[in-house]
Amino acid sequence: MTNPFPGMNPYLEHPSLWAGIHHRLITALANDLGPKLRPKYIVAIEERVYEVNEDMTLLIGVPDISVQSTPSALQSPASNLAVAVKTQPTEVLLPLPETLTEAYLEIHAVETEEVVTIIEVLSPKNKQVGIGRLQYETKRLKILGSATHFVEIDLLRQGKSMEMVGDFEQSHYRIVVSHSETRPKALLYSLSVRDKIPEFPVPLEADEPEPTIDLKSLLDEIYDRGSYDLRIDYSRPPIPALSESDMVWMNETLTARKP
Repeated sequence: MTNPFPGMNPYLEHPSLWAGIHHRLITALANDLGPKLRPKYIVAIEERVYEVNEDMTLLIGVPDISVQSTPSALQSPASNLAVAVKTQPTEVLLPLPETLTEAYLEIHAVETEEVVTIIEVLSPKNKQVGIGRLQYETKRLKILGSATHFVEIDLLRQGKSMEMVGDFEQSHYRIVVSHSETRPKALLYSLSVRDKIPEFPVPLEADEPEPTIDLKSLLDEIYDRGSYDLRIDYSRPPIPALSESDMVWMNETLTARKP
């Protein structure tokens, strides 16, 4: 089965699949743009690495831990009897830093080596409260305050969307194209799970023709090459869940695509 949806496949957002999708999409974007930008520009895959040590919930498979005194180790205020103190140590777990790596794209001018454009594909950590979002927001503001163009692709329904101001509707997915010379204004493509993903431009230096990205075609190619039709159980609802009306639409779409 080919990708059965006209736009983003909501099943690809599943936590067990998204890391692979993100990696493949970054590579596919680089491979798609590389030939279009020659010979003046090159596309580089860069990595952002940071350690997370926010709280005990980062311990794999271990819930929050608290150390409490047992009743036998306490002396009742109403009694003068001595109580034996527990002297044997208790084994506990301490939080360890988790190293996270996120890939993104930089478009460099060959002649000057200047970073002309940065392209980001958001990950769950970018949209969750914590150090991952804080570091991403810090970098995002730094880019938006520079002369570097910026493209941000958000294909995740979970988490809190990135900040922006304007008269726009809330949507499942967002693509933002920010030309440095027109900031703070930017182009926003708001998409629901039912929408076809439009092609969008990649800003370059002034008066340069802007190549476009056909994100739907790249996602379809990733779906086919990664054999995601064999990995997805379409008899179950996607994670994160969809609204009731979107579930009805999704089931009708899947039924219509069955051979």
